Amino acid sequence: MFLSIATTHSPATDLGYLLHKHPERVHETELPFGKAYLFYPAAGLERCEAALVLDVDPIGLVRGRGQAEGLQDQYVNDRPYAASSLLSVAITRTLRSAMAGSSKERPELAETEIPLEARVTPLPARGGEGMVRSLFEPLGWTVEAEPIAGAGGAASRYVSLRLSGRKRLRELLTHLYVLIPVLDDDKHYWVGEDEVTKLLDRGKGWLEGHPARETIVGRYLKHRRALTRVALARLVPEDEEEAPADEARPAPEDSIEAPIRLNDRRHERVVNALREAGAKVIADLGCSEGKLLARLVKERWVEALIGVDASARALEFASKRLRLKEPGGPPEGRVTLLHGALTYRDRRWSHADAAVLVEVIEHLDADRLPALTRVVFGDARPRTVIVTTPNAEYNALFPTLAAGAFRHPDHRFEWTRGEFVAWAREIERTHGYTAAFADIGEADEERGPPTQMAVFTR
Repeated sequence: MFLSIATTHSPATDLGYLLHKHPERVHETELPFGKAYLFYPAAGLERCEAALVLDVDPIGLVRGRGQAEGLQDQYVNDRPYAASSLLSVAITRTLRSAMAGSSKERPELAETEIPLEARVTPLPARGGEGMVRSLFEPLGWTVEAEPIAGAGGAASRYVSLRLSGRKRLRELLTHLYVLIPVLDDDKHYWVGEDEVTKLLDRGKGWLEGHPARETIVGRYLKHRRALTRVALARLVPEDEEEAPADEARPAPEDSIEAPIRLNDRRHERVVNALREAGAKVIADLGCSEGKLLARLVKERWVEALIGVDASARALEFASKRLRLKEPGGPPEGRVTLLHGALTYRDRRWSHADAAVLVEVIEHLDADRLPALTRVVFGDARPRTVIVTTPNAEYNALFPTLAAGAFRHPDHRFEWTRGEFVAWAREIERTHGYTAAFADIGEADEERGPPTQMAVFTR
């Protein structure tokens, strides 16, 4: 794995003072899993570049990990080659003083924004180029993420990343330190409570206001819910933390889609489809903060509602929104909120005669989607299942959405109409459902609707 940092600040060789590494030497640092080498491919007055290269020992990397993973998983993976938390460890071990923003010889320069360019390759990017942009662009970086082809030219999850902008060097290093493992969505070591302190320390001054902070925190802490809740509680300002659910921060796609009121249209179409299906007991899978549940609880034909979500914090908001166990709220037992994952069989909601997945499937990694499909269509098998998901073809018509970006930083994919239909046809063939498709939102003649919906019945 390879990281380079360059500047055109004059004189450019002052980069050596900021990095605390002399340009005429090769600097070697021992790491628990190998060695890090820092050297200067270019060291002129007009441009200076420093490169950090890791030589990872796969045996040293897995030594002491016991039997937590199979032998093949331990040795046959991308860890020795692709940028990950290993690179973050190398950054903090090799460039500790630079990350702290100290420079004995050039203290004023350490506090000055200078032109910087960083390259990282190969970089795993779970969520694609859209995820990369959603993490770095809000921090003021110009982002170039060039896909790296896999074997035989096949698509892969790796990119070659280039960042450019005017920043303090310590800002660049802390952004890379936190966000590289976030993009990889994994860490090579156990994540405990000390990682919360480490994240808040490195993210101070930028993480609390980042539009993708929940994604960043969740991924950095390896999706450990208890740690994630603690970190988010310490990040969120008191006035926002105490806000009722209706005043919670809007999701990124809500802001993008607001001019066409797409969320309202989605809920309206889903409610109508449920009414037409004669649904009485409805499970909202991936209910988030309970907006659809709040709409459905007003319908007299609905006998019982079940909301399921993997985020305990979202369920807390949903409970407040629905006024559960409060005067004026729904009667006891009419609405049930469940904390759970949709990729595992859960008999607590399997009695529902209808299930809805509103803008949910695109938040799962592609290799986890079959598990959700099996749980919903194979195990629970409600009479009706309604699925909505973005139409990727329509994205080009959103003026504030960058080319190739997803509507939400946590989307792992966004399907074209053809890809959605192909997925639905496979469910028909495998699980005995029949799918009917519908448009949500005003359809463009060439690119189709902003949201696509499928109503599965059996």
